[in-house]
Amino acid sequence: MENSMITTALELPGYQVTKSLGVVRGLTVRSRSIVGNVVGGIQSLFGGNISVYTELCEQARAETFQLMRQHAQALRANAIIGVRYDATEVMAGLTEVLCYGTAVIATPNSEVKTGVNRPA
Repeated sequence: MENSMITTALELPGYQVTKSLGVVRGLTVRSRSIVGNVVGGIQSLFGGNISVYTELCEQARAETFQLMRQHAQALRANAIIGVRYDATEVMAGLTEVLCYGTAVIATPNSEVKTGVNRPA
């Protein structure tokens, strides 16, 4: 599935959603190591971007995005619409990151108008 077929919007320009396959998701729970917490604490004393935490967040989001994509591909979806992220602190130092959306079959508008069926 190409990144261009994954969107936060509820539709894909040039495509018509012809079948909804349900909610798909990717989930991870992350924590920073004791060394990372020390480095983050030192960085926070100086203000600005706390790079060790930024990196942790980016890794968690990338991982959940890929897990969501794999879930959709297992359902044979060719697109995901309405993608969202959510994060919750499970307990001190542990954060759950969730990426979710709706797996769909999206057909190019030209195929919908001409009645050409695209393999699922």
